[in-house]
Amino acid sequence: MSTRTKTLGVAAAFAAIAVAIPTAVQAYAEPAPTPTVTAAPSTSAIPVPSVTQLPDPQGPACDAYKNAVPTGAGSFTGMGSEVASAAIAANPDLSTFSSAISGKLNPAVNIVSVLDGGPYVVFAPTNDAFAKLDEAALAKLKSDPTVLLPTLFYHMVLGYLGPENVAGKMPTQDGRLVSVEGKGGDIKINDSAKVVCSYAAKGAYIYMIDTVLTPGEGGTPSTSSTSSTSSAETTPSAPSTSTGAPAAPATTSAAPTTTKAPNA
Repeated sequence: MSTRTKTLGVAAAFAAIAVAIPTAVQAYAEPAPTPTVTAAPSTSAIPVPSVTQLPDPQGPACDAYKNAVPTGAGSFTGMGSEVASAAIAANPDLSTFSSAISGKLNPAVNIVSVLDGGPYVVFAPTNDAFAKLDEAALAKLKSDPTVLLPTLFYHMVLGYLGPENVAGKMPTQDGRLVSVEGKGGDIKINDSAKVVCSYAAKGAYIYMIDTVLTPGEGGTPSTSSTSSTSSAETTPSAPSTSTGAPAAPATTSAAPTTTKAPNA
């Protein structure tokens, strides 16, 4: 092969490389495809009962309440379109409980954002239920957040269960079990409190009860359904009578425990 031919071959090779390198760089520099972004769940995922087809309130005191508050924000229709805290605040028979969950009873405890982030089953003691507590017990709730916080969380169960299928033993937001028996208008909690009326709200099913519940009186939770980060969440306190102060757990936390929602 002649020197001239070799020279032409080398020149052609360099020319090919010169063309290929910019092409490869360009291909490598092309931006990656934009990833698909999944939108965060919206509030539409929270159960919202149809105001025109609200479940019938059930319980022995529902008729009297309906007659006393037939219209307006505190009526069953009005509360049916509100989030849990608003539906409780509008109910004149739950004013003490509303104060307890919103920081008015004890400024150190405000769980409105937790409650409204449901869905939750809420066992809401009536004003008469709080009136059954002796003065020392009520004073303890007002002054000691380590008593009030677990007491309130013990009245909340993650899920959205109506009166026909709420029965069973379930972990509360406090982490300890609550026991519910019966259905419809005849429901008891921990064999100590009776449901006087239940009604639906946005993201919550509210059960008005005649007794303040004591954390842990429904039974010891299993480790599979509760958090083990706090002894307060795994060891039930000794139950007290309806006129005694709810027992304080060894440790409390302002953050709710993670509980498994019952099947609706």
